[in-house]
Amino acid sequence: MAGARLGSGPALRRQHPVATGLLGGSFNPAHGAHRRVTMFVARALLLDEVWWLVSPGNVLKPVEGMAPLPARLASAQRMARRAPIRATAIECDLGTRYTIDSLRALKRRYPKRRFVWIMGADNLAQFHRWRDWRGIAREMPIAVVARPGYDAAALASPAMAWLRRWRRRSGQKLDGAIRSAPALTILRFDPDPRSATEIRAADPDWHRRQRTRSLRDPITHRAIRPGSFTGAKP
Repeated sequence: MAGARLGSGPALRRQHPVATGLLGGSFNPAHGAHRRVTMFVARALLLDEVWWLVSPGNVLKPVEGMAPLPARLASAQRMARRAPIRATAIECDLGTRYTIDSLRALKRRYPKRRFVWIMGADNLAQFHRWRDWRGIAREMPIAVVARPGYDAAALASPAMAWLRRWRRRSGQKLDGAIRSAPALTILRFDPDPRSATEIRAADPDWHRRQRTRSLRDPITHRAIRPGSFTGAKP
């Protein structure tokens, strides 16, 4: 049962590889829709937990309006409370600039985990612009969450044309603990109207109220300080 596995403490001490979802993003700020879709994907794929990779920076997103990393990480950690979600800025610790390098480094550092890359249909639509995107697909299974307004572009994208041969049919499960990559599944999720863009528009100074003093990364256990920004790219 998914409920028995998801968020179970003993699950992380089992002998089988720990199924771990990876969801990257700016989380500028993190909000309820992030949490809701993460829980949905975790249950659908029988994941033990999900790591939110709070990006130091994203070349495909404008720098203007991007809050400092400590504030974004603090908002993500608060939103992840009491859930099998860990918000981390581990890419700063890894010293990687591109997603492909981050994923390979994570696999080397955590060989007892089996990772699944999670992204929205909006990212699939531009996935072919990412550095070595085929390499990403070969590193780990990919789960795409459908998003209204982006699905048509995603399905017609150059990346989807290449990935289509590995798409799991309806009813087939994408088991990140045992299935090898490439493997792709598209998950249908009820739309959630909440967005970081609207939150920032209504409250441009949200990041100034984040408690970042003594902020620590739950994966690396290192302190996160102002200036922790490396300009990472997709």
